[in-house]
Amino acid sequence: MTEQEIRVAVVGYSFMGKAHSNAWRNVGAFFPGLPAVRQQVLVGRDGAAVKAAAHQYGWAEAATDWEAVVARDDVDLVDICTPGDTHRDIALAALAAGKHVLVEKPLANTVVEAEEMVAAAASARATGTRAAVGFNYRRVPALALARELIADGRIGAVRQVRAAYLQDWLADAAAPMTWRLRKETAGSGVLGDLGSHVVDLVQLLLDEPVVTASGRLETFVPTRPGPDGAEQVTVDDAAWATLGTASGAVASVEVSRMATGRKNGLTLEVYGDRGALSFDLERLNELQVQDGLAGPALGFQRVLVTEPEHPSLSAWWPPGHVLGWDHTFTIQAAELLQAVAGGADPTPSFEDGLQVQRALAAIADSSERGGVRVDVPTGPTGPTGPTGRTGTED
Repeated sequence: MTEQEIRVAVVGYSFMGKAHSNAWRNVGAFFPGLPAVRQQVLVGRDGAAVKAAAHQYGWAEAATDWEAVVARDDVDLVDICTPGDTHRDIALAALAAGKHVLVEKPLANTVVEAEEMVAAAASARATGTRAAVGFNYRRVPALALARELIADGRIGAVRQVRAAYLQDWLADAAAPMTWRLRKETAGSGVLGDLGSHVVDLVQLLLDEPVVTASGRLETFVPTRPGPDGAEQVTVDDAAWATLGTASGAVASVEVSRMATGRKNGLTLEVYGDRGALSFDLERLNELQVQDGLAGPALGFQRVLVTEPEHPSLSAWWPPGHVLGWDHTFTIQAAELLQAVAGGADPTPSFEDGLQVQRALAAIADSSERGGVRVDVPTGPTGPTGPTGRTGTED
């Protein structure tokens, strides 16, 4: 190994494993100034399936024992793309072995697990080991530009946010049971799956944590067809929340995997006292900007976010040549490599992931208590309030 090579292991080869593999395969072609990546090993439980996936995705080898892989001397970075019930164990083992770690969101299945991971990452940081959580929508250039505009005061003080993340892949009551519908594996339903993205983006754009939450969770289809008959669904199908920040901004949130006709509909609207911003993931390269309160052309203006001076875009195509969903993972990989090479703390950190987890816990707690407003703990790892739950545990 040279000093400029990072040997990567990805644990998980399905949907997220494929997306992350694509990023590791391509990051060097677009960000040549970073350490080279060696796709060392892809890990999965099914030996034949993971071997086929490793060949397809460009990995040097396949393996079925993640514990053996994280202990290997020829692995420098472990990328965890498995169901939530395994995140803690794999991350703690990898950090203890001195490996850099990337964990796909949400960070864990419970606040307690997330706090353990934060503590382990803090200890590993002292030896130069870095850890990050994978909220890929932070890497959408239009959303990165939105954050810059808000930070620069272009829309003034933010008063309110409207955010929704809607999908329909469970709208059919006959859709079969999966691990994502079992609390013991997924931790929660749409709240953790899609709601974690929304909470992270609210906190990122406003540059402050959520400090209060009220919410409601709903399971519309209580059983799903399984291999041996009907199985109980133990997580939520849809969730609604009202979030508050210390500055007084209020965010309304809706997430669902039952929204008929919506495939991957993530929308955010941010309203300040001098202007506003609007984003729709189905138009990923565009940001709608309302800048100012007066003038003959008052209203939202379309900004095509493909210029080289826009965030992360100098590595890609000429202006007007759009990016897609997969590019967010490549940018994510590049920023992690840059942090590792520079000895810097990557973002989003495990601490960021914990703060999202705490907000999810408060939403679930509020739902169980009839929608009352619940305080969200902030700051260092410590007590997690009356339940410490993410809505993802018994």
